[in-house]
This record gives sequence, C-alpha cells and structure tokens, in this order.
Amino acid sequence: MILYPAIDLKDGQAVRLLRGEMEKATVFNDDPAAQARSFVEAGCEWLHLVDLNGAFAGEPVNAAPVEAILAACPVPAQLGGGIRDMATIERWLDRGLARVILGTVAVENPDLVREAARAFPGKVAVGIDARDGRVATKGWAEETDVMVTDLARSFEDAGVAAIIYTDINRDGAMQGPNVQATAELARAVEIPVIASGGVSSLEDLIALRDCGADLNGAISGRALYDGALDLRVALAALKR
Repeated sequence: MILYPAIDLKDGQAVRLLRGEMEKATVFNDDPAAQARSFVEAGCEWLHLVDLNGAFAGEPVNAAPVEAILAACPVPAQLGGGIRDMATIERWLDRGLARVILGTVAVENPDLVREAARAFPGKVAVGIDARDGRVATKGWAEETDVMVTDLARSFEDAGVAAIIYTDINRDGAMQGPNVQATAELARAVEIPVIASGGVSSLEDLIALRDCGADLNGAISGRALYDGALDLRVALAALKR
C-alpha cells in the first residue's frame, strides 16, 4: 500500500484545512517545494497535491508552486483542484504531472473523465469527496444527492487509474479514517481505491492496510506536519 504525503496549496503556501473549510487553514510551510523535497528525502514514492484555491475557482490558481514541486522532486505527483477541461489536463500532463485528479467534473461532466482516461491511459484519477456517503463538489462547498458507490461504479469501464475517496468529516480532524466506508467502496469496484481523510497515526495506516480490501494507498497530511506520523517509520512499516 502506497503512502501519499499530501501538500494542500492555498495562496502559494502549504496548508491543511479542517473538514475542508478554507477559513480554517493552518499554514505549515510557505515553501511548498521545500516541503515536497523533505517528503522525498524521507523516502516517499508519490506526492499528492491539491490546488485548494483552484477547486473553488474552477481553474488552476497555484500553478507556480506546483511547477516548483515538479521541478524539485523526482517522484511522481498527482494533482487535484480546478482541473475541469481537457486543455488543463493536457497542460498539466505536459508539465510533468504523473496523474490528474478529476473531482467536480466527474459529477458534472462524466464524459470528460471518460475522454481523458482514453486519451491518457493511467494518468487520470477520479476524486470522490463525500459527507455521510453523498458526494460533494466545488471544493466541498456544494453537496449533491449522488452516492459514492454509484459514482464510482459509473466509471468501472472508463479506464481511470484510481479513485481517491475522501471522507470530508474526517479530513484534517485527526480522528482516524473511515475504514469501513473505504473498505466497502474498494470491495464494490475493481478500480484501485486510495483512502484520504483522517489518517493520523501508524495505527490508522495499518488498519487501512488490513481492512480486508485491497487498497492502492492512503493519503496523509496534517499528521505528517504535526509529527503524529513519522513518514520514514510509516513507509518502513508498510513495506514489512
């Protein structure tokens, strides 16, 4: 199972939100590229990047720090937030991004997801962010009546590389991930599932690894910044 250190970008800085609320942002590093390098030096194999401003604006906003991270780090990176048309997808992949994450458009324009997955095999993931099992869009600001499992299953034949499932109520709260819901989703679809939201300890990672479903990986942010989770120790534990 891959551990994806998260770098959430707001106004050019690396921050963490509490349950997706922009006004509850804690700045952890004003040099996101330096933060990314520290994760790489600790041994991570992937980076998970989010353009928070872009998620609300509907277009890339933090392009400069993302490009700085891509230039500074040799490991693959995936990015979500404000990627809602084919031109933006192509631009990011051309700039060296390994994988784009499509969230809002997966609900509003699923045909774009399918088109992109065909055009760029292995480079398109679907981000499904949910409260109480229902999908939220536009930076988690708008809730829908779409159920997580229904949306995931609708892309079974699309060729997407992964589904990144975030339980919004757990995100940044340091209360542990929703292991049961994540496992249920992973068992419901054949697409690889990455867990996100609430991973705050080594025990949380082990619980996800041993949940009975074959998860591709887990994303952790605040716990790595706060020191509740030691990246080197976690990576070593997941390899054992």
